[in-house]
Amino acid sequence: MSNQEIILFDLPSRPPNKAWSLNPWKARFVLNYKGLPYKTEWVEYPDIKPRFKDHLPADHKEYTIPAIILPGGEFVIDSWKIADVLEEKYPEPSIHLDSPYLPKVKELVAGAIGNIRGIFVPGVHKILNEPSQVYFRRTREEAVGMTLEKLSEERGGEKAWKAAQPYFENVTALLKENTEGPFFDGKTVGFADFVWGGALLFLRSISEEVLQEGIKVGGDPEPHLKLLEALKPWWERDNY
Repeated sequence: MSNQEIILFDLPSRPPNKAWSLNPWKARFVLNYKGLPYKTEWVEYPDIKPRFKDHLPADHKEYTIPAIILPGGEFVIDSWKIADVLEEKYPEPSIHLDSPYLPKVKELVAGAIGNIRGIFVPGVHKILNEPSQVYFRRTREEAVGMTLEKLSEERGGEKAWKAAQPYFENVTALLKENTEGPFFDGKTVGFADFVWGGALLFLRSISEEVLQEGIKVGGDPEPHLKLLEALKPWWERDNY
């Protein structure tokens, strides 16, 4: 296969279709920031494995989005691996994968988002088109052992935000460390910003209220809003 454009595989939303998912946002941010020519191929949840299986070893277990196909045909899956490969092949402008903030942000995103599963999982279900809704409900209810409605009732709401609060607070503190801001490394944008920026855009995709609650429990919404505004040149492209 030979193609001058990179293909980015992303998950569609209900109309008007646009990027929403946490991990694909990381890859999209990098492509937009580096100014690389790419096109998006939207893949519904049940179509991921059939679309990807010919690109991966027969014993491959997890079929996830995002993935990319590079010019020449190289297939790369997983947002972190995609970042590594794109930085290696297209080093300028750098996304600063050596930033000391990156491992900290990675850990905090996992804690912040992981603890609001009772909020975001039912929320994601509402974003999806019908083919993905059916698949998502079945697989997530099997995973958590309850309906999405019960998940929301038992693990959502105030208790979820309370569990996630320390992680949001720690992100706020990191954003305030460099007073030059608005990025974690001060005036230098990097992948750490894309990781947290993608998390904020994910929350906003669920609802504006969810985003506002997240940045509120972090103790000070302002650093998060300033980060999002500064990242705007690289998240405006969200539907192609």
